[in-house]
Amino acid sequence: MPAVAEASTLALPITGMNCASCAGRVERALKAVPGVSAASVNLATETAEVRGTAAPQALVGAVEKAGYHVPAQVLELTVAGMTCASCVGRVERALKAVPGVGAASVNLATERARVEGVAAADALITAIRAAGYEARVASAGGETVTERREHEAKGLTRDLVLAAVLTVPVFVLEMGGHMVPAFHHWVMMTIGQGASWLIQFALTTLVLAGPGRRFFVTGIPALVKGAPDMSSLVAVGSGAAWGYSTVATFLPGLLPQGTVAVYFEAAAMIVTLILLGRLLEVRAKGRSSRAIERLVGLQPAIAHLRRDGQVRDVPVAEVRPGDLLELRPGERVPVDGHVAEGASWIDESMVTGEPLPVEKHTGDQVIGGTVNQTGALVITAVSVGVDTMLSRIIRMVEAAQGGKLPIQAVVDKVTLWFVPAVMVAAAVTFLVWLLIGPPPSLPMALVNGVAVLIIACPCAMGLATPVSILVGTGRAAELGVLFRKGEALQALQGVKVVAFDKTGTLTEGKPVLTAFHPAEGETKEALLPVLAAVESLSEHPVARAIVAAAEGMVLPAVDGFLAKPGHG
Repeated sequence: MPAVAEASTLALPITGMNCASCAGRVERALKAVPGVSAASVNLATETAEVRGTAAPQALVGAVEKAGYHVPAQVLELTVAGMTCASCVGRVERALKAVPGVGAASVNLATERARVEGVAAADALITAIRAAGYEARVASAGGETVTERREHEAKGLTRDLVLAAVLTVPVFVLEMGGHMVPAFHHWVMMTIGQGASWLIQFALTTLVLAGPGRRFFVTGIPALVKGAPDMSSLVAVGSGAAWGYSTVATFLPGLLPQGTVAVYFEAAAMIVTLILLGRLLEVRAKGRSSRAIERLVGLQPAIAHLRRDGQVRDVPVAEVRPGDLLELRPGERVPVDGHVAEGASWIDESMVTGEPLPVEKHTGDQVIGGTVNQTGALVITAVSVGVDTMLSRIIRMVEAAQGGKLPIQAVVDKVTLWFVPAVMVAAAVTFLVWLLIGPPPSLPMALVNGVAVLIIACPCAMGLATPVSILVGTGRAAELGVLFRKGEALQALQGVKVVAFDKTGTLTEGKPVLTAFHPAEGETKEALLPVLAAVESLSEHPVARAIVAAAEGMVLPAVDGFLAKPGHG
């Protein structure tokens, strides 16, 4: 008997409706779709609420056929709790199973999910939580990405230090004797084997119950659900080593003759080393996020708003198109607009890459984030908020960082099955060593089974590509190079020739006087101070270069200076 699809409620945004009859037409079209048990259309909110078992694609098709449009929305979610590429695959499958989702892409390095379709955010978050992770809408308040990563890095640093402090004595007690036989004899004669094992047991238990607790809290539930991840490998590996060693310490009679040994140092070292890897990973992510923050920092927080003959400082977020804003020398342009009054030079190298400032007069366009040089301007706001060029650049860099390279699709397929395969390989390794391995077979089987679990970590595969995108695009953004798509990074491997078409890309970005050729009978020492005295009253970039070259010389006084813009 075929499975019956479960009824669900889906909210669809609908555009094109302009009267009650439109709403009625859409409602009838939706109710006519097989599987729809109820449909309600709200004209004011331009949404339709549909309940039933119909496929979202069928509902969208019915609305489109009726002459209206269902816009596919793109939603960004922040996902917490992912530790390896298997987690990525699990979250993606959970999202794609939500009715109304057209496409879903999850990035482990940025800890974000990008979902296209008509599904509600609440339904997506519920699906992610059911898969064992936490999520929220990326734009919905709370900590910023950098704040969250700094908080995570602090927690990992604290746990790593604690784990290392507890692990070092365990490692020295157990492995010191193997490296220095005399140390082993000293331990046996002073502390004794029993006391040594008890100390190792106490310290390792603290490591697993404290810093290592995170692996058991997330790894064991994932294992029970039949979807093991990297935390599952660590939990099983360290737990097995600790469990066997605990039995050897307190109930040695339960083990075969010759197999009584402890492996507390393995359990403690596993946790400590994995924590170190996690900390390095978080720091790599944090460095790339700071590149985006530097771009955001280019936009000033305050604008000087002129209204009703008065000027007051307001947050840039409150500026609206058409507002008049005063811009003083040395300040950054708050929003995109055009010059209403005044004249000045503006450094637009942030956008154009050109080192020379651009002269601006009434009617000329100005770009938010660029730097005003010497003159005072009044500008009329045109594009504000998310519509400014700087905001679009930031979104472009974020999209490039969050995108997946073509090679990542191959990696994701491999890592999706990698962890379950490792679990099976570890079990097979354990059984083979136990059944046909040399004596003592049980501890050898345990050690080798745990080794397979730990060494076969898929984190490197799952993180290598997204972290390389993050670091590469982040560092490029710091240097003024912006990638529209992450795929460009992968394409660069085949580049043989690079052509530069911007002055300032390979130069210092500002004019400098490099040579001085006086007429016959004249000298540089006599002419340069005179030229620099005149140019010192001009704000032109070339004039500044001449003045800089005369630094340290005595400049004569200048009278009757007159600058004619546009005449050199």
